[in-house]
Amino acid sequence: MIFTETELHGAFLIDLEPRRDPRGFFARTFCRDEFAAQGLKIDVAQCNLSFNHKKGTFRGLHYQVPPATEAKLIRCVHGAIRSIIVDLRPDSTTYLSHVQVTLSAENRRAIYVPEMFANGY
Repeated sequence: MIFTETELHGAFLIDLEPRRDPRGFFARTFCRDEFAAQGLKIDVAQCNLSFNHKKGTFRGLHYQVPPATEAKLIRCVHGAIRSIIVDLRPDSTTYLSHVQVTLSAENRRAIYVPEMFANGY
């Protein structure tokens, strides 16, 4: 996996490193050791799947507050989404700043969203 930190400290774009052969390819989408090496939270509490019937559906910004904060790993497996994250950490130098990224089945990119960030797509 290739980790690229965004301009919001602690939020990373994660690109795959496919291992190709005549059948197609294989790539890791999560590796505890590689996430830990980046200083990312590696405790997986749940995995979710979202599906939208209509193009242009907006799922508003959402987040959790202490003591129930969560880090998230978001990937689009069919079609494409525009993911928007907002830094809600009051002590952060990028407080209330945001990043937008396109996640798609084609680019296979994921975004790691730290705790105390809002996320919408």
